[in-house]
Amino acid sequence: MSTPLSAAAFFAAKLRHETDPADLAADRASGSSPLVVDVRSETAWAQGHIPGALHIPGPELQDRVGELGKDRSRAVVVYCWGPGCNGSTRAALTLSTLGFSQVRELIGGFEYWARVGFLVQRAAGRSRRLPDPLTAPSSRSVFG
Repeated sequence: MSTPLSAAAFFAAKLRHETDPADLAADRASGSSPLVVDVRSETAWAQGHIPGALHIPGPELQDRVGELGKDRSRAVVVYCWGPGCNGSTRAALTLSTLGFSQVRELIGGFEYWARVGFLVQRAAGRSRRLPDPLTAPSSRSVFG
């Protein structure tokens, strides 16, 4: 029988393997940006993606892993559509099994990135939307 993981150990591990849009944006602004990998489909990518992200659809990741470079200790953040999508979880598992030691999953994926109001890249250029008060602090109350 295995020893259960303590709450402290669980949450420490969770923080090592996940990041949220605000923390990713702060990392990028500080110049310590991880490699960001979008594992969604070509159609999803065309609808909008995080500027500077590398696009490798999840099913192609193992075959195209060389595009991430040779440094397996480099920080990598993977994302898919949103909180209901396990594509980034599968991608993080794939990269971890291929020897990448600093892989994190973006909590909420592209959906939360866009809803918080961070820049989005499309073929027509970059844009941002007003933050959704349910995902980003706002001076307006969502409850009236």
